[in-house]
Amino acid sequence: MTTRSSAPRRERPARGQAPPHVRALGGALHQWLGRPLTSLHLVLAVFGLLTALGLVMVLSASSVNAYASGGSSYGVFVRQAAFAVLGAGLFWLGLRVPPRRWRAASPWLLGVCLLLLALVLVPGLGAEVNGSRSWFRVAGLSLQPSEITKIALALWGAHVLVRHRPAPRRWRQALLPMVPVAVLVFVLVMLQPDLGTTISLGVIVVALLWFAGAPLGLLALIGTGGVVGMVVLGVIASYRQSRIAAFLDPANADPLGPAYQARQALYSLADGGLFGQGLGQGRAKWSYLPNADNDFIFAIIGEELGFLGAVAVIALFVTLAYTGLRIAARSVDPWIRVVSATLTVWLVVQAAINIGYVVGLLPVTGIPLPLVSSGGTSLALALFAGGLLANFARHETDAAAALRTHGQGRLARALRLPPPDPVRAR
Repeated sequence: MTTRSSAPRRERPARGQAPPHVRALGGALHQWLGRPLTSLHLVLAVFGLLTALGLVMVLSASSVNAYASGGSSYGVFVRQAAFAVLGAGLFWLGLRVPPRRWRAASPWLLGVCLLLLALVLVPGLGAEVNGSRSWFRVAGLSLQPSEITKIALALWGAHVLVRHRPAPRRWRQALLPMVPVAVLVFVLVMLQPDLGTTISLGVIVVALLWFAGAPLGLLALIGTGGVVGMVVLGVIASYRQSRIAAFLDPANADPLGPAYQARQALYSLADGGLFGQGLGQGRAKWSYLPNADNDFIFAIIGEELGFLGAVAVIALFVTLAYTGLRIAARSVDPWIRVVSATLTVWLVVQAAINIGYVVGLLPVTGIPLPLVSSGGTSLALALFAGGLLANFARHETDAAAALRTHGQGRLARALRLPPPDPVRAR
């Protein structure tokens, strides 16, 4: 006589239904995402992880050339770390100052940026690097005013568009101040010349109009004009024209000429495989891949950290996109909504362009990878944008109510953060 075990039988999930542990994990994630301060925690995590990764990879990618040129493998890294400290201070400033004060200061901030863009073109004041006069040299450090202009244009443009609240037939009132100022900024930046920054500024203008509710016909007209302008600017300069030609016809491009960087970047990614060669063990930085610590640092990440490391970087920028748009959707202040979404689109699109040309999907434009590539001003201003996003996250309706009801915690008190202002739709 046989007996059957009395142990309970494991229930199988119904067809089309996820297993219980998956449903439990999804429920926990949904509950966490519903908490009032989740947006703030995501901003702190994403910007902290990308900055830390950037410092590590800049040290790895720049060590060989830094030692060859200055006798120390830490030259570029120390400079980048100094700007990271400055960026941390700017992050705190963006987090601490109430949004209404940033909005009030935006016209003055943009005015200062326009003055700096004009002064950097003056011989003797602006420093010329690789044929571009885009920097001021101050105490051995470089300051790029066009990077500051990106954030100033986003703050001021949102202020103008929200203030006018244009009806479908009254967009001229909002565009009258914005379009001439934007064109002036484009002209000053292209006189440096810097096509990559001009593209980033164009992305900011289009994002401002999109999130402010501009008509699709107007956006299509501006987008078409922007594409035509980029094509014209791309073909009038011989080095840009050669890069575009190498991208369109890589098989016949000179492998030691315009196609050299793009091809070496692909070799680096291929050498990385799934798990990479190991941190610091990449070979491309040994003078095989120019600008390895800047424009092509994603190739070094792929080579040393492998496919998994590259996917992790992309995942962080996807999380940044989700978080920034979440902050915009959960904010009742229209100015905060437009600025949050615009800053997010700027950072994510710039990352997509950089990764796109490293993997061969776009022509090389020289746009750095935000928070990761070497470049002090770019890092510091990206951290400032992160501070603004964290500030806006604290001013979400539920977050502001929770902070006022339950207190801000030790870290907020240590950073001397004021309680968020009651935000009203206006």
